[in-house]
Amino acid sequence: MSNQQSGVFVRVFLIGAALGTIAGLIVAPRSGKETRKILKKSALALPELAEDLSTTLQLHADRLSETALRNWDDTLVRLQDAIAAGLEASQREHQKLSLQKSVQIEEEEELQEEDNNDKSSN
Repeated sequence: MSNQQSGVFVRVFLIGAALGTIAGLIVAPRSGKETRKILKKSALALPELAEDLSTTLQLHADRLSETALRNWDDTLVRLQDAIAAGLEASQREHQKLSLQKSVQIEEEEELQEEDNNDKSSN
């Protein structure tokens, strides 16, 4: 989760908490004094709640980051292996083609030599 997304999440969470508090006040069956006491406790708890939420978000972001790095490292290793295998296969194919070409050249030279021998014997 990016820092921008974390910030949006925290803002939306706090707005939701405020709206929930207002809705609770509207439908509250308690007296004003009791409600103010509860609100004061809730308001005092908000910084701690925000800090806990921030810490939790940071832990999740760290885990995601570690997972992404591990996945990247694994992908990089697989890519390096694939490139090495491709180079090896390319070299084998090059050697195979070179050998075939050498054999073909030798055969052509032998045929040409036989033709020359046939022409000189006639």
